[in-house]
Amino acid sequence: MVMICTYNARILASESSIEDLLMQARMIRYDVIGLAETRRRHPFNAVYDTGEEQFLGTCDSRGVGGVGVLVNTTLSMNIDSFEHLTTRIGR
Repeated sequence: MVMICTYNARILASESSIEDLLMQARMIRYDVIGLAETRRRHPFNAVYDTGEEQFLGTCDSRGVGGVGVLVNTTLSMNIDSFEHLTTRIGR
Protein backbone atom coordinates (compact mmCIF):
# COMPACT_ATOMS: atom_id res chain seq x y z
CA MET A 1 0.00 0.00 0.00
CA VAL A 2 1.32 3.45 -0.90
CA MET A 3 1.03 6.12 1.81
CA ILE A 4 0.34 9.56 0.30
CA CYS A 5 0.18 12.63 2.54
CA THR A 6 -0.29 16.36 1.98
CA TYR A 7 1.43 19.22 3.77
CA ASN A 8 0.67 22.95 3.64
CA ALA A 9 4.26 24.10 3.77
CA ARG A 10 3.48 27.83 4.10
CA ILE A 11 7.00 28.65 2.96
CA LEU A 12 9.99 26.51 1.99
CA ALA A 13 12.25 29.31 0.80
CA SER A 14 14.96 28.85 3.43
CA GLU A 15 17.27 25.95 4.24
CA SER A 16 16.00 25.87 7.83
CA SER A 17 12.39 25.46 6.73
CA ILE A 18 13.37 22.57 4.43
CA GLU A 19 15.31 20.92 7.27
CA ASP A 20 12.27 21.33 9.53
CA LEU A 21 10.08 19.61 6.93
CA LEU A 22 12.53 16.70 6.67
CA MET A 23 12.64 16.28 10.46
CA GLN A 24 8.83 16.24 10.65
CA ALA A 25 8.60 13.79 7.74
CA ARG A 26 10.88 11.31 9.51
CA MET A 27 8.34 11.08 12.35
CA ILE A 28 5.61 9.65 10.11
CA ARG A 29 5.26 6.77 7.69
CA TYR A 30 4.90 8.00 4.12
CA ASP A 31 5.85 7.26 0.54
CA VAL A 32 4.94 10.62 -1.02
CA ILE A 33 4.13 13.96 0.60
CA GLY A 34 2.46 16.51 -1.67
CA LEU A 35 3.57 20.02 -0.73
CA ALA A 36 1.39 23.12 -1.14
CA GLU A 37 2.19 26.83 -0.71
CA THR A 38 5.96 26.34 -0.97
CA ARG A 39 6.38 29.97 -2.10
CA ARG A 40 9.78 29.47 -3.73
CA ARG A 41 11.04 31.91 -6.35
CA HIS A 42 13.24 29.30 -8.09
CA PRO A 43 12.76 25.56 -8.71
CA PHE A 44 14.56 23.29 -6.27
CA ASN A 45 15.43 19.60 -6.65
CA ALA A 46 17.46 17.64 -4.12
CA VAL A 47 18.46 14.08 -3.27
CA TYR A 48 19.34 13.64 0.40
CA ASP A 49 21.75 11.22 2.07
CA THR A 50 18.76 9.21 3.27
CA GLY A 51 17.68 8.60 -0.34
CA GLU A 52 14.67 10.90 -0.13
CA GLU A 53 14.08 13.18 -3.11
CA GLN A 54 12.48 16.60 -3.05
CA PHE A 55 11.09 18.52 -6.02
CA LEU A 56 9.76 22.06 -5.59
CA GLY A 57 8.16 24.29 -8.20
CA THR A 58 7.89 28.07 -8.13
CA CYS A 59 5.30 30.55 -6.88
CA ASP A 60 3.71 33.38 -8.84
CA SER A 61 4.99 36.96 -9.01
CA ARG A 62 3.08 37.89 -5.84
CA GLY A 63 4.80 35.15 -3.84
CA VAL A 64 1.66 33.00 -3.71
CA GLY A 65 1.38 29.29 -4.44
CA GLY A 66 4.02 26.78 -5.34
CA VAL A 67 3.77 22.99 -5.25
CA GLY A 68 6.20 20.16 -4.78
CA VAL A 69 6.69 16.63 -3.54
CA LEU A 70 8.87 14.84 -1.04
CA VAL A 71 9.41 11.23 -2.09
CA ASN A 72 10.58 8.57 0.36
CA THR A 73 13.37 6.14 -0.52
CA THR A 74 10.83 3.38 -1.20
CA LEU A 75 9.59 5.13 -4.35
CA SER A 76 12.41 7.50 -5.28
CA MET A 77 13.91 5.09 -7.82
CA ASN A 78 10.59 5.18 -9.72
CA ILE A 79 10.62 8.96 -10.26
CA ASP A 80 11.93 10.12 -13.62
CA SER A 81 10.73 13.75 -13.63
CA PHE A 82 8.69 16.42 -11.86
CA GLU A 83 6.91 19.17 -13.74
CA HIS A 84 4.92 22.02 -12.24
CA LEU A 85 2.16 22.91 -14.68
CA THR A 86 0.99 25.98 -12.77
CA THR A 87 1.75 27.43 -9.34
CA ARG A 88 -1.04 25.17 -8.03
CA ILE A 89 -0.61 21.96 -10.06
CA GLY A 90 2.39 19.66 -10.41
CA ARG A 91 2.88 16.22 -11.92
